[in-house]
Amino acid sequence: MGAARHIMETFQKELAGKKDANYNYKALMRERLLKYRKEKRSVVKVKKPTNLPRARALGYKAKKGFVIARVRVRKGSGTHKRPVAGRRPKRMGTLKKTRKKSIQSIAEERAAKKFKNCEVLNSYFLGEDGKMHYFEVILVDVLAPEILADKEKNLLSGRHHKGRAERGKTSAGRKGRGLRGKGKGFEKARKSKKHTKNRIK
Repeated sequence: MGAARHIMETFQKELAGKKDANYNYKALMRERLLKYRKEKRSVVKVKKPTNLPRARALGYKAKKGFVIARVRVRKGSGTHKRPVAGRRPKRMGTLKKTRKKSIQSIAEERAAKKFKNCEVLNSYFLGEDGKMHYFEVILVDVLAPEILADKEKNLLSGRHHKGRAERGKTSAGRKGRGLRGKGKGFEKARKSKKHTKNRIK
């Protein structure tokens, strides 16, 4: 079994909170999340990916021009203002609201805002505690010489990929737009859920 398979299995056990004869994976994950929560900034640059096999599967390469950022986003539906006009509490419309985009998409947008010279390639889930979700976002410096010389990744420097995270071009963004499905009824999803007035089944 290769090293990548071992790393993937370890992360799966940590996320599931399993206990083994050798390791208490739940305690390992808890310790890591406590460390993440104590960081002062919500977007932190990381030297290398925490989950290397997952990052590689999403297009990460260990070369100049690639940046890894760990992002934390608070749980819940966000803050909503109560209406100014008077009404009974039941009709205030402040409960049971949801965000209009996934928390992973929000994490990607925050990373893109922090690293303005980079484009978001993709992201993956790290973990969650009672208050926060944690993601690692893979960014690419599109003007770096190493990226421009890479035949696979130099496509990101084109104008079609400008603002990928904000325009829903990443994997999480496409899922939110309703473009990651198949089968009968999915033909109604193009160009997006919003464009077709939620006719997708």
